[in-house]
Amino acid sequence: MSGSIYEIIDSRFRDLIVGSAQLDKLYTGCRWAEGPVWFKDGDYLLWSDIPNRRMMRYLPDGTVSVFRADSNFSNGNTRDRQGRLVTCEHGGRRVTRTEIDGTITVLADSFEGKRLNSPNDVVVHSNGSIWFTDPTYGILSDYEGFRAEPEQPTHNVYRLDPETGALTAVVTDFIQPNGLAFSADEKRLYIADSGERDGEEPRHLRVFDVVDGATLTNGREFCRLEGGRPDGLRVDERGNVWTSGGPLVHCYAPDGTLLGRIHVPEGVANLTFGGPRSNRLFITATTSVYAIYLTVRGAQTP
Repeated sequence: MSGSIYEIIDSRFRDLIVGSAQLDKLYTGCRWAEGPVWFKDGDYLLWSDIPNRRMMRYLPDGTVSVFRADSNFSNGNTRDRQGRLVTCEHGGRRVTRTEIDGTITVLADSFEGKRLNSPNDVVVHSNGSIWFTDPTYGILSDYEGFRAEPEQPTHNVYRLDPETGALTAVVTDFIQPNGLAFSADEKRLYIADSGERDGEEPRHLRVFDVVDGATLTNGREFCRLEGGRPDGLRVDERGNVWTSGGPLVHCYAPDGTLLGRIHVPEGVANLTFGGPRSNRLFITATTSVYAIYLTVRGAQTP
């Protein structure tokens, strides 16, 4: 087993990785790669290249093309239960849905009469509700969006009701909420905080109990990263949490125990499970996209 790729901290990690698998570099040439999402029915990966204002598409034969030339500084992406693309856009400070015919529908761009900060990452519950984080990264400068003063007094996590379209702030006490992911049974929601306040960096994931697919309770710290700030994350079929943080992918057991890490040559922003069997981990890392095969499959891959 190559120590340059895998760092085994708990023996349980050995059951999750393929010792002979290599970390494949699929593409390079981005400025800040983010928001990977796998389309199983189309057999391709999409991701955002935020500063270059584009979305890219990778096919298994190695072909990479521009999916959307002006993505409005898109960041996080996911799919809804109908297979449609749902995107967080820094430029428009909004969450959008790409319809089957290619038209774009705005799902949310304001809360209580004020513009959102810059929606960052997004997930969809099986009941159709859309949950997203809203830090200020996209309005801090003109590099990943358009510089502006925030209108929201707090940096929230929101839930968009699929029937009424009502937007609810389900968590309001994060410094900078970032990546988020449901557990396989959707009874828990994990949320990363990548912010800093008064020199303090939480460097942690928090976990909340999900009540009736609508509200969150019992928020507590799930894990604290020793290095790097957590960003995007995903959960596998066994309930393990895979999160970015520095030039690493960190893997935590459902009880919060650090199992191991995968070393990546660049700072990791986000990741997703994909491939025909959902056992390939796609990693967006600064200028490049990487992938590695695992023995586990991702949970909730539409």
